[in-house]
Order: sequence, then structure tokens, then C-alpha cells
Amino acid sequence: MPSTLPLGDPAPADGLLPAQAAEGAAGRDFCLYVHIPFCAVRCGYCDFNTYTAKELGGGASQDEYAGTASAELDFAARAMSASGLPERKLSTVFFGGGTPTLLPAADLAQILRRADRLWGLEAGAEVTTEANPDSVTPESLALLAEAGFTRVSFGMQSAVPHVLKVLDRTHDPERVPLAVQWAREAGLKVSLDLIYGTPGESMADWEASLQAAIACDPDHISAYSLIVEDGTKLAARIRRGEMPGIDDDDHAAKYLRAEELLGAAGYSWYEVSNWARSEADRCRHNLAYWRGADWWGAGPGAHSHMGGVRWWNVKHPAAYAQRLATSVSPAAGRETLDAETRRMEHIMLQTRIIDGLGTAELDADGRQAIAGLIAEGLLDGAAAIAGTVRLTLEGRLLADAVVRRLLGY
Repeated sequence: MPSTLPLGDPAPADGLLPAQAAEGAAGRDFCLYVHIPFCAVRCGYCDFNTYTAKELGGGASQDEYAGTASAELDFAARAMSASGLPERKLSTVFFGGGTPTLLPAADLAQILRRADRLWGLEAGAEVTTEANPDSVTPESLALLAEAGFTRVSFGMQSAVPHVLKVLDRTHDPERVPLAVQWAREAGLKVSLDLIYGTPGESMADWEASLQAAIACDPDHISAYSLIVEDGTKLAARIRRGEMPGIDDDDHAAKYLRAEELLGAAGYSWYEVSNWARSEADRCRHNLAYWRGADWWGAGPGAHSHMGGVRWWNVKHPAAYAQRLATSVSPAAGRETLDAETRRMEHIMLQTRIIDGLGTAELDADGRQAIAGLIAEGLLDGAAAIAGTVRLTLEGRLLADAVVRRLLGY
């Protein structure tokens, strides 16, 4: 969740949504994202809306955050009901950050209980929290599982100390297998997040990280290419020439190696940056984003979406808390997407996942582009003949370019 908020229209203080948000809502999944904006240390590559204790200043407190976030859930339930949204249980809940597990497990459980009380959880609902390996204990993970969490996603990033140092990650890589073991013992599914392409990371370093992740035997692995965001400490270091910039060829080679090693270990891709042991191990919450489901995003800077209506909250925890204390919507702005924009976004997101996109959903120019993309090895020819646009391995490397051509750009 990038820290810079988009431009948009003013959001009403009462939080009421336009009629478009309710149209067809009964047929869409309803999900909840809870942003926990606290970190022990700000990583040099991170552009997310997060704050260390030193950065928070007055008017914001980690100790009071569970109550503040719960207040937004109350506000959300009232606003959705008053806007004519149908009653729906939550299919997924995702606590992201920041580092959600910097809060006591009891606080995360409190927020989840409030969500369950307001909407209920579907049978078998997926409930995930992100965590740093050094921010959990066997006891805290057991408490989360008892509270209803089903899954934990650890920010491993790398197994190589000098790579972690460039990223300003402070955890001991030897802590990762322990954290995974504790989560397993608590009955939680486990995902590991990796980053490739860090300046100074060799192919041998990347292979070591992949092998270390595989050795932990998680259910799910995400591998993201490092993006250097303007305004970050890492961007400044590259600009000053202290370290090399990003090499697209290096990124591509490391992605191909990830596919090779993960595939050999029994993991299958289901989204460009995500692999799972089985279909049941795929992250249902992230799939909901890619498939255009409805979600309410609670927390400072969190983004929400319902039926093509998007809105985003004020960034700073103090401003966020102050609005909720006065029963005013924490939303800073919103936008209502027209039909064409929604169609374009659907094509962009659906193309990234293994399910692919129905060829009938493309316009004439998009359908005409398919043959050329197959000839270039970027789309699966057999799938296209059967009516589905599906990326090949080479196509995944150039997913954005493929989507532009399907959209006629």
C-alpha cells in the first residue's frame, strides 16, 4: 500500500456510497483488509504508509489502535447498511502493514472479533496476518490461531545477510525456520515473501534464498522484484552512486530461476508473483483483489473497493483516529469508475492469474492481437483456441506489455 494517496473526489463525511456500489453486490465476495501502520524499523526500500514509534509523534498510539480500528469497522457496517449494501459474511480477512504482529496478539484478536460480530465469517474463511519473523513467538501464534486466524505470511525477503542489510531488514535469517515451525505447531498455514533484484544480490544469493524458503516447506511463496520507489532511502543511495541501480535482465533471469526451482519443489504459479503447493493453498484474499471482489480497507491510508467505487483513508494515524473519534469518515477521497475503466482494469488483473481471461471479454483490437502474442511465445496457443487468454512463462516476464497490446495500446 504505497504512502502517496491518489487524487480523487471529496469523500462524504457520513461515508455513504453511491448506488453503483450496491449493484450486483450480492454476487460478489466481501473481504476485509486491516492496515496496521507500525514498524519497529523503516526499511530503506519501503514506500508503504508505515511509522516507527519515533515517527508517530503525538495523537497516535499503538496501545489504542485496536480500539480505533474497531471503531472504523463499526462505521463501515453503518455506512454499508445505509448505502443499501446487502448483508454478506466475510470470505477473507487480511491484516497487513507495517508489521501487524507488533501489536499484541490479543489486539489483533479484538479487531477480528469485532469484524465477526458485525458481519460474520463464512465457513472456512481465510484469515491472514503478515508478520516479521522476529515479531512472533510460539505463544503469540497459538493465540492468533485460537482467535480464528488461519494463515500467516512472513516477510522473509532473503536468506543472505548482506542482502538483508541493503534492504535494512533486521531479522536474523536463521529465525525464519523457527517462526515457520511455530506457526505450523499452532495449526496455521504459512506463506513466505521473498524479494529479488536487490543491489549486490548475485544469482547464487538468490538461489540460496529460494532454497532456504523451500526448505521451510511453506504452503505458499511470493517472489517480488524489487521496485525502487522515489523518496525512499534506497532510491537516494542509488542516486548518489553508492550502489548499482535495477537491472531488468537480472530481474528476468532471477524470475526464471524462481520458476525453475519452485516448480521442481512442487509449487505452481497462480499469479505472476505467487506460487502455491495446491489450489487450496492459494491466497484467496489476494485473488479477491485480482478478481474484482468487494473489500473494505480499514486503517490509515487503507484503500477500499465496492462495485467500481474506490476510496482511501487519510494517511496519518493521528488524523485517522481523530476523525473516527468524532464519527466522521476517515476517507480522504474517492472515485467512481466508469464501465470502460472497469473493463480495462478487469483485463489487466485477470490476465495476471492462471485462470486467464476469456477472449470474448476483449474488443476486436484485443482479439486481433492474440495471434501475434501467441507467435511471440507470450500467450498459450492451446488455451487461446479454447477461448482463454493465458500467459506463458515468457509472457509473465512481459505481462504489462501483453496487457497493453490486449487493450490496443
